[in-house]
Amino acid sequence: MGVKIVDTSLRDGHQSLIATRLSTKDILPVAELLDKAGYHALEVWGGATFDACLRFLNEDPWERLDLIRKACPNTKLQMLFRGQNILGYRHYSDEVVEKFVQKSLEHGINIIRIFDALNDLRNLKSAVDATNKYKSQYDGHCQIALSYTTSPVHTIDYYVELAKEVEKMGADSICIKDMAGVLLPTDAYELFSRLKQSVSLPLELHTHCTGGIAEMTIMKAIEAGCDIVDTALSPLSGGTSQPCTESLQYALAGTEYDPGLKLDYLKKACEKLTVVKDAFLKEGKLNPKALTVNPNILKYQVPGGMLSNLMSQLQGQGAMDKYEEVLKEIPRVRKDLGYPPLVTPLSQMVGTQAVMNVLFGERYKSCPKEIIEYLKGNYGQAPAEINEDVRKKIIGDAEVITYRPADKIAPEFDAMKEKYGHICKCDEDVLSCALFENVAVKFLEAKYAPKEENEVVEFNVVIG
Repeated sequence: MGVKIVDTSLRDGHQSLIATRLSTKDILPVAELLDKAGYHALEVWGGATFDACLRFLNEDPWERLDLIRKACPNTKLQMLFRGQNILGYRHYSDEVVEKFVQKSLEHGINIIRIFDALNDLRNLKSAVDATNKYKSQYDGHCQIALSYTTSPVHTIDYYVELAKEVEKMGADSICIKDMAGVLLPTDAYELFSRLKQSVSLPLELHTHCTGGIAEMTIMKAIEAGCDIVDTALSPLSGGTSQPCTESLQYALAGTEYDPGLKLDYLKKACEKLTVVKDAFLKEGKLNPKALTVNPNILKYQVPGGMLSNLMSQLQGQGAMDKYEEVLKEIPRVRKDLGYPPLVTPLSQMVGTQAVMNVLFGERYKSCPKEIIEYLKGNYGQAPAEINEDVRKKIIGDAEVITYRPADKIAPEFDAMKEKYGHICKCDEDVLSCALFENVAVKFLEAKYAPKEENEVVEFNVVIG
């Protein structure tokens, strides 16, 4: 049995390279071909796709999922689910999490990949329990992803112990989710070797090509026993995306790891997706920089997108001469905050704080509100001890919670349904409003607005 492949081009591929701007019209002709290629699964939903549909593409994300499911009768569909954050940017109530899981499965998702940016397992429980509750009804699968990062705390032992815990939680498989692309090949070999010895679940690797090492990392992981790897079809691979699917198939063909993908269907899908990619390039919506390797992420251990944001912030302040100083400040801030993984939204929070510390000339003189909430415990449990002097300086004697942040969130679904009953025609509409209230309400008002009809007036003309 060869290694299994999950294609990401219809979710993370375009999220990484073109800000999640593929339309359903772009996706469906490609999806129909990928469905016949022999993939383990296609990642097509979740992450930023839901928000982008409503906010930028004027599309209903639920209808998109229905159409993709219809176009892909042979292949499992996968989504990315941000634990208690679902697909949004805050914690939601447990019953909203459960309802969203149930509706995702009902509309055709098979594999729900659930993760928490802090690896706080409390923030996964509701989504995991809901997936396991409904999976037998909808041919579902609960995958728990562990956010990979490097720090004195995030050792091989740390991830092995975490994997044992998520196996007990009810995961059907485990993914090492290397969002920054900083997992080195030798570390990947050791990590997956240890995981194979410690848990009995299928193992998957998700990484990014930003640092230029992803293909090597994937090969070492496969050699160590990794069962499934994420790749992207060639037009939307490389750079800040995933390694190329076709290249991996060629490299492994005829070996014990042969994925067995049908290259003729990949070629046809590639031709269609290349036309779409070229249009984005021509319109300036695909920045060529996103396609280039950035080895600095390996030196500074920060994601490529975070480096771009830092440069943008410093350029806006006319302070690019402070760039190196900010890069040196990032690990200090991260240590003060208990070594949070540098993934969304934590990477933006740590980066912004580092910039502010340098530009103000005094550490923590000013802080974003998100840092304040983090230090109050409202994002979850930090991986390591937070610097209490820093916490005291920023939030004073404010309460720091130690319970699960969602424990104090009152049920939201019925209240949202009552509030927007005049525009929500189904539970899916209510969920859209719950996650992205202002954007979804505007979208639904336009979607269900009465269509104007041209008035027809009949009259007789008498000549004579």
